[in-house]
Amino acid sequence: MRRRTGCGALTLLVLLASTPASPAACVDPAQFTHSAVSIMRHFDDAERDARPNLIGVRGTGWFLSPTTIVTAEHVTAGMKLSAEEWKSLEIADGDGSYFIAARIQRLAGVQVERLAVIELQHAVFAAQSVVIRREPLMPDEQVMTLAYPAGRPHPVGGRFVRFGDDGKLAGMALLEFYEGENRLVIDHGASGAPVIDCEGRVAAVISNVFTQSIVWASHQIRISTAWGMPNVVSVPVQALDEFVQAN
Repeated sequence: MRRRTGCGALTLLVLLASTPASPAACVDPAQFTHSAVSIMRHFDDAERDARPNLIGVRGTGWFLSPTTIVTAEHVTAGMKLSAEEWKSLEIADGDGSYFIAARIQRLAGVQVERLAVIELQHAVFAAQSVVIRREPLMPDEQVMTLAYPAGRPHPVGGRFVRFGDDGKLAGMALLEFYEGENRLVIDHGASGAPVIDCEGRVAAVISNVFTQSIVWASHQIRISTAWGMPNVVSVPVQALDEFVQAN
């Protein structure tokens, strides 16, 4: 029994030594409670004919103004939003939720994934706009995101690693986010979340995650990248510069 206990202690020490401490948020997440929001489009019966079990699509967004929300392009595509037709969108910020008609105002960016600016039919008076960062992130710079992976606000600290330089990742901001040993803390539902620097400015918008699947004992398991490697893909917010200056 003593030998087994000693082996367990050694394993724990090795694990603790190889797992970095969770990065602390360098800015108070509470100040973004009414800035970053959960957004969900509920499908009607006609839209659910092809996939009856899909009741809607949820993502994350943030207020550019009281009448506009920014998210990732694939979120609005999944929600079947368009530039012509107003459709009901549920918005939640942790204090409650409400429904507002919405449509796509414009798409911005030149990367494979663009930023979508959603126009709201009327203003959200509690909305808190976030300042856009004009200069690019620097390697190892601390960042924070406030995502809604399960419909509830969840702040997570991380760091900028580098910009993608080829293929679908060209120009994309590659980040490393984790919470304890959980490298999948940023996952489904977090698309569109703002990546915030230590001065409280939005620097990028979360688009995707790096994962791979392995089969173990007839079960499929998703795993993230190795420690020290980027595990989150984001769209640099500078794509909005032209739009912001015009407004």
